[in-house]
Amino acid sequence: MPDLAPKTPGWLDWYAGPAKPEFQLPAGAVDAHCHVFGPQGEFPFAPERKYTPCDGGKADLFALRDHLGVSRNVIVQATCHGADNSAMVDAVRAAGGRARGIATVRPDVTDAELRALDEAGVRGVRFNFVRRLVDTSPTEDLRTIAAKIAPLGWHIVLYFEAADLPDLEDFFASLPAPLVIDHMGRPDVTKPVDGPEFSRFLRFVDRNDVWVKVSCPERLTVTGPAALDGERNAYTDVVPFGRRAVEEFPDRVLWGTDWPHPNLKDHMPDDGLLVDHIPHIAPTPELRHKLLVGNPMRLYWPEEAV
Repeated sequence: MPDLAPKTPGWLDWYAGPAKPEFQLPAGAVDAHCHVFGPQGEFPFAPERKYTPCDGGKADLFALRDHLGVSRNVIVQATCHGADNSAMVDAVRAAGGRARGIATVRPDVTDAELRALDEAGVRGVRFNFVRRLVDTSPTEDLRTIAAKIAPLGWHIVLYFEAADLPDLEDFFASLPAPLVIDHMGRPDVTKPVDGPEFSRFLRFVDRNDVWVKVSCPERLTVTGPAALDGERNAYTDVVPFGRRAVEEFPDRVLWGTDWPHPNLKDHMPDDGLLVDHIPHIAPTPELRHKLLVGNPMRLYWPEEAV
């Protein structure tokens, strides 16, 4: 076994022994945003990574899936693995049709490599524009990748921060594939939900072929309270943003845990209590079914969607 790199100092490991949610997920619910980390001894982390996480492999992910009452997962390539999608693809294959993948690829990726990923269950690529996680996001390279994946019917997952949208939205709108936005475009939740920043994001969604993940309240919150110690009304400062997206775009929203929660600095949430956040942002059974079942099935398993 290769020498294992130590975790980044201060790294918060995922929460062991999560609560059983009080909110019962509808049958067929999809966790549309989660990751796998290694295990490092089997799937080494990329030399160019910005962080070294704990292990969080497929066995732990599938155990959480079953504990929460989730039926399927969409496993998004973690930046600690760079463009080596081996761990993600291994997890998708191991799920036996109950997972799809989102890959990270480079501009020189070949059509044969993309077809192999598609065969394995990959349905999109991720472009990361968060400066602390990537050195650069050259738009011409990304445009090259977008042109290569478009014939497969894949989509593009975008990770950026709200303040950067004005500089990026014209480029995003020019891409030749549907877009899926991570974590509501990371709004500043200290600003008004009907203020200019989040309103601009909502207009961008409305004008383009865009889906929105109403995920990661634990990453967006400023005042909490945290999803810990039995708190089932967590992250009240984030609720208005999630509810606004769900109610304005009920057919284009997705939800995910973000397990194993990379790079959290303040606290590590209990994933069972994160599930109990869902009814606060999707207040009716119809909205919850679209968010958790109908929409992700249409996007990731269209051959099964009804």
